Amino acid sequence: MDLRVKRAPHIDTEITVPGDKSISHRAAIIAALSNGVCHIDGFLNADDCRRTLEALRSLGIRIDEPEPNTIVVHGKKRMLSPPAREIDCGNSATTMRLMAGLLAGQTFESRLVGDASLSKRPMDRVIAPLRRMGANIMAEGAEETAPLLIRGGSLRGIKYEIPVASAQVKSAILLAGLFAKGKTTVTEIAATRNHTELMLRYFFVRTTRGENGTVGIFGEQVPESRDFSIPGDLSSAAYWLTAAAAQPGGHLLVRNLGLNSTRTPVLGVLVRMGAQVREAVENVDQLEPRGVAEVTGAMLKGTVIQGKEVAQLIDELPVLAVAGALAHGTTIIRHAQELRVKETDRIAAIAHNLRAMGAQVIELNDGLEIHGPAPLRGSRVASFGDHRIAMAFAIAGLFAEGETIVQDAECIEISYPGFAKAIEEFISPKHAQASTRVIGSLSLSPMAE
Repeated sequence: MDLRVKRAPHIDTEITVPGDKSISHRAAIIAALSNGVCHIDGFLNADDCRRTLEALRSLGIRIDEPEPNTIVVHGKKRMLSPPAREIDCGNSATTMRLMAGLLAGQTFESRLVGDASLSKRPMDRVIAPLRRMGANIMAEGAEETAPLLIRGGSLRGIKYEIPVASAQVKSAILLAGLFAKGKTTVTEIAATRNHTELMLRYFFVRTTRGENGTVGIFGEQVPESRDFSIPGDLSSAAYWLTAAAAQPGGHLLVRNLGLNSTRTPVLGVLVRMGAQVREAVENVDQLEPRGVAEVTGAMLKGTVIQGKEVAQLIDELPVLAVAGALAHGTTIIRHAQELRVKETDRIAAIAHNLRAMGAQVIELNDGLEIHGPAPLRGSRVASFGDHRIAMAFAIAGLFAEGETIVQDAECIEISYPGFAKAIEEFISPKHAQASTRVIGSLSLSPMAE
């Protein structure tokens, strides 16, 4: 499927975005381990998250879907059943890595497989700690890649320092720690998303938080069943927030948005680049803060993104690179070598597509140097089968002269069903649904700094 994009007129609107992808995976898994029935609203009904649902069903968990974005998970007190066949994770590295942690503590054998892209992604980072805990895991692919054959067993708690900042690896170890004897602690070299820790705490699992980024969990606990509502995904909202930020005078408000502090650094980058950004937390009842984010656009200026903040911006870097091409001056992204091992080599993909649209880009080993502002021209650009590359360059198309065609854009369904319809509403606002209202005056928190 090709996605065709044209220059957007003045942006002045209000939207919501689908449920948070990271939280959806974790809520389903922890609910499945709980001691009862859990109603989860706002679940992201996208391919990646559905892979996690089907994986749990194959392990004997009943999951009802009374409405498109609501699931009812019948927890089985950590008692899972052997799968009748291999578990297909599709393109979802989150599914594969988190399920590896879950399956490491089972008494049966299981096999995790994925598509061609997932089968190239590194799994040694999760295999190594799980082996140390006592699991028998064999990577059937070259260089410790999928498929993964897991023979679970009796696990023991460990102390582990993660060599590469990864919320997925941290989460896999914590999930395995639920089945281990003693305490499992994980230390991060840079802070990553903390959704798993918050979710475990919400389900009354005893965890600890120490200095220097250390998270601990005590083994052999059963989560208490609870209902949960998932907020909108800030990584999905980042595409529209960036578009509004890069359009002088553009104005966008996103409601019911997850505002977890490990996810909001993208707003800080937009502020550094010159946009006006406000956020207001409206609800913290379920540990995941949610509220509204508002952006007023400006002529952006280049910035430097590097160091520890990169770990919390990894999903937003493709669209921030597009913002860099539209900004005055130079934008430098460093210490982002993790982009090389995503669904595609995102550093190479970003550089390739920006050049195709007329931007000046230098590709670095661990990032990019982007010289702006570039008068972007409409072009035919590749998605490389990567949903975040496809969406980032659809946003670039909103600022390009002529038509931009994003090829093989069906991969967007992995994380953002409805993206194509949403971008059409930005291109042709007269066709927007009545529920998408023009922003009025709002009383929000002071501008982010």
